[in-house]
Amino acid sequence: MDRRKFLSLMAASGVGFMTLSPRIWADDDEDGGATATLFPVPGNTGISGHIVIVGGGMAGATLAKYLRLWGGTGVRVTLLEKAAGYTSNIMSNLVLSGQKGLAELGYSHGTLVNHYGVTLMRGEVTAIDTAGKFLRLADGSTLQYDRLVLAPGLDFDLLPGMVSQGEYDNAIPHAWKAGPQTQLLRDQLLAMPAGGSVVITIPKAPYRCPPGPYERACVVADWLKSNKPGSKVVVLDANADIVVEKDNFLHAFNQTHAGIIDYRPGCTLTHVDSVSRSVTYTQNGASVQVGASVLNPIPPQRAPQLLADAGLLNSPDGRFAAVNVLSYESTQVAGIHVIGDASHTTQPKAGHIANQQAKVCADAMLRLLGGQQPDPAPVTNSACYSPITAATATWLSGVYQYDAASASMKLSKLSASASATSKNYRDMHTWFGTLMSDSFS
Repeated sequence: MDRRKFLSLMAASGVGFMTLSPRIWADDDEDGGATATLFPVPGNTGISGHIVIVGGGMAGATLAKYLRLWGGTGVRVTLLEKAAGYTSNIMSNLVLSGQKGLAELGYSHGTLVNHYGVTLMRGEVTAIDTAGKFLRLADGSTLQYDRLVLAPGLDFDLLPGMVSQGEYDNAIPHAWKAGPQTQLLRDQLLAMPAGGSVVITIPKAPYRCPPGPYERACVVADWLKSNKPGSKVVVLDANADIVVEKDNFLHAFNQTHAGIIDYRPGCTLTHVDSVSRSVTYTQNGASVQVGASVLNPIPPQRAPQLLADAGLLNSPDGRFAAVNVLSYESTQVAGIHVIGDASHTTQPKAGHIANQQAKVCADAMLRLLGGQQPDPAPVTNSACYSPITAATATWLSGVYQYDAASASMKLSKLSASASATSKNYRDMHTWFGTLMSDSFS
């Protein structure tokens, strides 16, 4: 089935282009699981080329799948990923409360290989030869490409006073990449004394998942009520105010978790001590030091060094890769596309958006390989749910449309839940299950 017929079928069934899934869903269970009927990869559509994707997270996995699903067997797709699988950042805050285990958030690339015919390589890229169009790998081998897509996620800066990334791994986990640090933060919460304090710091935007830190404060506060009476959560936000869902989070801080969450905006960190678990910051010109039983500093984030070495980091702050959002091709180096958190766009850095960007990129690259131009009017949507308690959640959804005058994706519609409800919490699991299946199965 070619893309046009496929899109026509989905449009007829009421499913929008940017939210479509190559499956028919049935029998959703309470945890968002479903029985899926997978569409076959079409035969040779007349489009050919070798596309190499670096990074098998939300963006990279979705892209690999849709390139084959829409491009057919003539499009060779190689997915290069150094990890054995992917652990979802989405829902990882529920590991901190014990509602989920890390294993439940693990996803493999097996379906991409076995059903969609993606070639999976385990390895790490050490350099990109943009002129010769090949990658140099850590084992000394090289990998040629016709077009390259970088979906590497993020790296994390050290905060003032820190000397090594090992401090995050062993003492004061940021847990902003789900994995061992998430489990370490969970273990520290379990070990903290009743009446202690959890200090969470939030960097200036942009960072991965705008509501995530506020959500984490709520999840931890809710858990403390039942498990560590008398404890508090101190939130030190580098931003002047709550970045997203302000009304819902203010209600959560001031009413749902009143007396437990102490939210402090406009805080600039000046020193972090991983040994004493203390933070010094300035707020309104005054210097303040706070100690913590558990210190969770969420650091500033940037695209990995690989992109810097390739000369791709040309965003205004020099931390991300600016792209043409019609195709996600770098505005700096032709033939290289950047999707997901490492790209610089007007859209939020979030898993749902990574999935959306991958679909726009897939369609654009297939058009380019076929001698056409990218779709001149792409639309993406961003959706996320935030648990507020162990049984309630809020949601936020935005629609972005391409604006030719600014050559950017502009927010055309923003919707949010009126309050945290148990229905939202149930819907959150369905949304999560559908999104992850769309990317990985």
